[in-house]
Amino acid sequence: QVHIVESGGGSVQPGGSLTLACRASTDSLSQYDVHWHRRPPGKLRESVAFLSSDNTTNYLRSVKGRFTISRDNAKNMAYLQMKDLKPEDTAVYFCKLSLGYEVFWGQGTQVTVSS
Repeated sequence: QVHIVESGGGSVQPGGSLTLACRASTDSLSQYDVHWHRRPPGKLRESVAFLSSDNTTNYLRSVKGRFTISRDNAKNMAYLQMKDLKPEDTAVYFCKLSLGYEVFWGQGTQVTVSS
């Protein structure tokens, strides 16, 4: 079992930036694929960014060029840097780790973009 804790959420104005952090209780983060998902209010959860164990990335089209996913395996941490935030980025953001059939989710952190 891997325990995941997200942090870094908050309220920002449009155009602002936030960096979300994902702390994992494993010394083997390098073996996992890292995912960030979000659930906008009243909508279904969607995949935002993906970083494979071999450092392949993929992003939701609407966040490409604004969001950057990264990891620090030595610190067992993953990150989602978000810039030029828009009101439509408002959501609960979740970190997910996957390795084969194993999938672990965090509890989520709220991001609110509003003027």
